[in-house]
Amino acid sequence: MNGDAINITVRDVKRAYRSGSTEFWALKGVSLDIVHGALTILRGRSGSGKTTLMNIIGALEEPTEGKVYYGDRDITRLGDMERDALRRRSVGFVFQSVALIPTMNAYENVEFPLRVAKAARGPRVEECLRLVGLSSRSKHMPQELSGGEQQRVAIARAIAHKPDIIFADEPTAELDTQTAVQVAKIFRDLVDKEQMTVVMATHDISLLDIADTVYYMEDGRITDGEY
Repeated sequence: MNGDAINITVRDVKRAYRSGSTEFWALKGVSLDIVHGALTILRGRSGSGKTTLMNIIGALEEPTEGKVYYGDRDITRLGDMERDALRRRSVGFVFQSVALIPTMNAYENVEFPLRVAKAARGPRVEECLRLVGLSSRSKHMPQELSGGEQQRVAIARAIAHKPDIIFADEPTAELDTQTAVQVAKIFRDLVDKEQMTVVMATHDISLLDIADTVYYMEDGRITDGEY
């Protein structure tokens, strides 16, 4: 890992979006704790605020109000360059849309962020493909891979720089049930075997069994009940 084990603390985070005179509060005062080396799920319907919260915790967006701490470090006080550096060093993202580079094979897609960062590539790329079970598919182009295989390449790419935390936004939404279970197991293994921290947003009830902690979201808030 890139540094010491860190817990993430979210306190009273609010996020407003404005369009002309209209104001919409996507988050209405969210507080939660993310434990290092655990898998945390944010579960809620579309529009409940899961993605907005994940983007704020992952330093992609800034909150309108509230604080996010990585250990003792308040990331809401960082400038743009510091936030960029934090993401490059410590954070990995896996999205519903895998967004692989279509002109690169699986190996090259995983290698690309390491090349940009001018980091050591060969052995790490091979290790990441092995972790997601795709060593034998490394030379295949994205269009030659199934949806599940493409998502596994995206996971390998996200962990290539050895981030402290992985954010996965609806990573199984476009997969069939059997493939979704296989992808979910990879995230569980990253926690158990690689000591990574994983935060996953999902509305898929079948994924709850892999979580250490589940937060339910509704209308921009953490709720006590399930839906």
